[in-house]
Amino acid sequence: MDPMLTLVGALMLVISIVLSPISSRVGMPVLLIFLGVGMMMGKDGPGGIEFDDFQLSFLVANLALGVILLDGGMRTRAETFRVGLKPAMMLATVGVALTALGAAFVAWLVFDLHWMTALLIGSIISSTDAAAVFSLLQGRGLHLNERVSATLEIESGSNDPMAIFLTLMMVTLITSKGDHAIQDSLILLVKQFSIGGIGGILGGFLIAELANRIRLNPSLYPLLVVAAGLSVFSATTALGGSGFLAIYLCGVVIGNRQVRMMPMILQVHDGLAWLAQLCLFLILGLLVNPSDLLPLAGSGLILALALIFVIRPIIVMATVWPFGFNRRELGFISWVGLRGAVPIVLALFPIIADIPEAQLVFHAAFFIVLVSLLVQGTTITPLARMLHLEIPANGEPYRRLPLDAPAAGDHELMLFPLRGKNWETPTMLGQLRFPKNTAVAGVFRNRVCLQPKANLEVSSGDMLAMFATPSVLKELGKSLSGRQAPKHLAERAFFGDFVLNGDALLGDVEQAYGIEFHELSPGLSLAECFAIRTKGHPVVGDKVVLGPVTLVARAIEADQVSKVGLKMENP
Repeated sequence: MDPMLTLVGALMLVISIVLSPISSRVGMPVLLIFLGVGMMMGKDGPGGIEFDDFQLSFLVANLALGVILLDGGMRTRAETFRVGLKPAMMLATVGVALTALGAAFVAWLVFDLHWMTALLIGSIISSTDAAAVFSLLQGRGLHLNERVSATLEIESGSNDPMAIFLTLMMVTLITSKGDHAIQDSLILLVKQFSIGGIGGILGGFLIAELANRIRLNPSLYPLLVVAAGLSVFSATTALGGSGFLAIYLCGVVIGNRQVRMMPMILQVHDGLAWLAQLCLFLILGLLVNPSDLLPLAGSGLILALALIFVIRPIIVMATVWPFGFNRRELGFISWVGLRGAVPIVLALFPIIADIPEAQLVFHAAFFIVLVSLLVQGTTITPLARMLHLEIPANGEPYRRLPLDAPAAGDHELMLFPLRGKNWETPTMLGQLRFPKNTAVAGVFRNRVCLQPKANLEVSSGDMLAMFATPSVLKELGKSLSGRQAPKHLAERAFFGDFVLNGDALLGDVEQAYGIEFHELSPGLSLAECFAIRTKGHPVVGDKVVLGPVTLVARAIEADQVSKVGLKMENP
């Protein structure tokens, strides 16, 4: 092995990691930095590396996407499927097909291509990218309402099979003159979804069961999960199914079951996912020379902007509006049609199949990804805040450590830093109210561990070590959260001064507060008001405005609002 090759590869990783903090300062997607470093190290840049191994790139890209989708799936909560599954599936199937047609029409106009080649370009850029969506939604400190975040995450994790099917169908139609090409393509579609779906769900259950049944060194559990997940990915692909769908569903199943050492698995997989994204975008950046993109910049820009400002919004309005989304939510989902690694990987198919104009197809897909990351990726966070789609975040522990002892059950050691205004005034431990089946393990102050006593005062700057189970994490985090939130996300400012039960009747609220609601019947409960306005699937942060009163959903149980905040314009 050439030591210079490993040195250059390692230096590229180091440079990308060192430059990554710039993304949060200037609002640039970190994935764009990784792509930029890869392009700078290429033939046209100061690195001068000539790299055109498309087969190796295809292999690395598939493995990296598998790791990214597995990690994203494990962080997708099954309860989010109640509000996000149906709209996401519409976007992942019908939406992808319609996007491909719209993009193909524009590509046919601006690139002056044969209609089949234009359809190939449309198919390649038709899906949103899980790597880009997961990294931007989970890495920017955004806490979007569940309806929006669930739809975007499920869509990006499950729309690859349709894009792969459309791409392979067009490659087959272009390279083959056989009479059965369309029939074979439809069979491929069925196999992609059915084998991918079944393989992913079964694989997830088997991996979770395996991790729970065997005793390993704690450090080996994350490696077991990633190795087994990639085995499911590869086996599903070998059987003709969608490995991308399989490994995403595999992660969803694992992440929503009680799996031994799960916090450690997630912590290690976070690093693995970042490493996969680094390698993926660096190697894809090496494949492209900026000089190859310049001749198609004008036509590519028209296609990219049409995709962002016309095609995606029309598709979202046509497929998602029946599911109870308001205009602000529809606008945001329309904007977050991020293109990333998947279109570039799919653009390798025509090159491997030696299709005429394959280089043009590849460079067009790459250029559209660059524009998408630059235009959409840099504006997601400010747009979400401008549209008021954020909700207050629950206090997350600084660190979670599984105890992995039979007598401890599923208890973990959780570390909570005490910060913010709530903790500026010292409070005795005995006055704090914690959920059942929890205990204070210790208090850390100035690198000294203090024994937890009822009369010990804790304040801002202390670190509380708690024994607790994952089931009470949300309640525990809420009671210990004191972080300084923006004014509009402070709990009283967001939810209001009054808390009501969801089964309270509008008529009772009218009598208690001396307000008349003319819009709805006084016999309706507050929960029913939200069900009517959201078409049966409310989420925390939903609002119902009734004259001078705004009702805000505070808590959801069994798809119904259980706690309601009440805000009054003129209390």
